[in-house]
Amino acid sequence: MTAIAVTIAGSDSGGGAGIQADLKTFSALGVYGASVITAVTAQNTRGVSAVEDISPTVVTAQIDAVFSDLTVGALKVGMVSRRETIGVIAAGLKHYGQLAVIDPVMVATSGDHLMRPDAIATLKEELLPLALILTPNLPEAALLTGRAIAETESEVARQAEMLLKLGARSVLMKGGHAKGKDAIDIFYSGEDVLNLSRPRIETRNDHGTGCTLSAAIASGLAKGMPIDNAVVAAKAYLHAALGAADGLTIGQGHGPVHHFHHWWGNDKESGAEASNVAEAQAALGRSSRSG
Repeated sequence: MTAIAVTIAGSDSGGGAGIQADLKTFSALGVYGASVITAVTAQNTRGVSAVEDISPTVVTAQIDAVFSDLTVGALKVGMVSRRETIGVIAAGLKHYGQLAVIDPVMVATSGDHLMRPDAIATLKEELLPLALILTPNLPEAALLTGRAIAETESEVARQAEMLLKLGARSVLMKGGHAKGKDAIDIFYSGEDVLNLSRPRIETRNDHGTGCTLSAAIASGLAKGMPIDNAVVAAKAYLHAALGAADGLTIGQGHGPVHHFHHWWGNDKESGAEASNVAEAQAALGRSSRSG
């Protein structure tokens, strides 16, 4: 059976994040992608100039259209900028018995705020209890917990514990905003803790990293992978896409990661990065064959 994943998120006219990044990720990892668009943004690599929300009625209609017809293996929720939208998404997930990969997109790479302040409480109350996994970066985790941005591993663990208590089944605390030579993400699921470390890649072409990672996790889940394996494979895929990002020349600001680096023959891709891609694809393939 064809693996299907759904993204519920905003549209990025520049193509580097949001719905566009999610669908590219699904395709790169061999998953059919469908979408529910929550907002339309006017943005490029330099920033966001306008945002217009899709009405809750149309968001609901999209959810019904997709889930009443397609056999959905996994879904992710990205940009939801207002509480009315969060409400209808939560209602739709409950109606169709779905849990989600939830990427709490609050601030764009450019620094532009993408979520209204009054929507944060609704996100915590209505959507977090429907999270199979929550994937905040450190600033987002701080906003959700009402604490300062974590600077120590013990504080990262404290905030992850708070998010688990809000209802998320598991939490991936992303360390891309932290300092150090390695980018360390930490996965928490009850008593289980998994440290995922990769050498930090110096590039300004990092637009859409959070969207890509959460979509890659959903891709693994759609193919039947256990959540921890899906997280490991997604981290490997994103690291390779970041490593190849400078092979693209897109825009004048923060360019996108290279979702299709393995197929486009990027000459800058190193052997280590190619190995990361092979690792992620092999994990996904093994899961698909075993399912």
